[in-house]
Amino acid sequence: MYRKTRIAVSGAGIGGLTAALALLQRGFQVDIFEQASAFGEVGAGIQLSANGTRCLFALGLQQDMLRCASQPAAKEIRHWHSGDTWRLFDLGAESVERYGSPYLMMHRADLHGVLVRAIQALRPQALHLNARLIAVAQDEEGVELRFEDGTVHRAGALIGADGVHSRVRQVLHGDDDPCYTGCMAWRGVIPAADLPEHLRRPVGTNWVGPGAHVITYPLRNGELMNFVGIVERAAWQKESWTEQGSVDECRADFPGWHADVLAMVERLGKPFKWALMGRNPLPRWGLGRVTLLGDACHPTLPFLAQGAMMAIEDGVVLARCLDGCPDDPATALLRYERLRHARTSAIVRKSAENAKRFHNPALASPEGAHAYIDTEWAADKVRARYDWLFEYDALSVDAGAQAAAEMA
Repeated sequence: MYRKTRIAVSGAGIGGLTAALALLQRGFQVDIFEQASAFGEVGAGIQLSANGTRCLFALGLQQDMLRCASQPAAKEIRHWHSGDTWRLFDLGAESVERYGSPYLMMHRADLHGVLVRAIQALRPQALHLNARLIAVAQDEEGVELRFEDGTVHRAGALIGADGVHSRVRQVLHGDDDPCYTGCMAWRGVIPAADLPEHLRRPVGTNWVGPGAHVITYPLRNGELMNFVGIVERAAWQKESWTEQGSVDECRADFPGWHADVLAMVERLGKPFKWALMGRNPLPRWGLGRVTLLGDACHPTLPFLAQGAMMAIEDGVVLARCLDGCPDDPATALLRYERLRHARTSAIVRKSAENAKRFHNPALASPEGAHAYIDTEWAADKVRARYDWLFEYDALSVDAGAQAAAEMA
């Protein structure tokens, strides 16, 4: 039997699907509305640290995820020009030992497919495509959603998981005011068979340099290599994951970089590019029976690999809050926001700090880079930077623990 409160989710990204699955498993009737007409190979790689895999495994997705994930042995830092290498942290068995769950790397489309199949197994009619939301209204009894095709849907609560250009956020808070960060990103995936053997190692690599950095890691059990290159550029406002560039343009953004980086650039085929826009954390997410999740309320720069992890955590905590107060969604959603706001705001701030670390001018020469990296990526600093991220448990966090954390 479904619970009394019927939940609508706007947006079928990773966060929206996680929330929907967690709610369905708790007995709620859930409808997910997605404006796209079909799902495809959208996006590229996604890094799933222990705080994310812990949540997804608890939803019963472990075996399906492991079939299509890569399990790296480590992450490392490499100098943009010399190629000198430093160990950032070990993964594999060490992640399980230290944090209780593995660190995985997946194609975003693969994780998306795992979530969609799990939802359809529980409620085949839950997912509605071609559903472009245009208006939202709420009263004491529920929320009304209106769509571009004239369809109207009623629910007991609405979760706006509709991304950085969220329509639900616009309804609640008006237009946002993003600011160009001075950085743009290149992304693409490379068939591993096209790379020399030494570039197929099962590790994640952060290439750091003055004014730019490159992230690479394996996908699909090592069949693909994910590539993300962040460069400082003059103002550009195209915040889209589907803007196509060229290998020549991408190569021109990495003059003098190590041959390993350039070898990957040459094999990108059709690289995509997007502007990185900065936004301040919202002081308040929801209102009454409507709230936000993931990029809709706390979009972040991709320098801690925690954007999707925050959305996954949001989905689990939100489902737990609604499960604890199923007939009073306004109270449940307010509790969810209070549990999540401080952590997500801290991640947004610390991600921005990492951009300065990755692009520091001290990295220009090998000599300066050695001193800088030895200091900035010393073991104690790495633990301080990442342990609080990976140790967080969205399955058990409660208001008391959150209040203590905010007071610390």
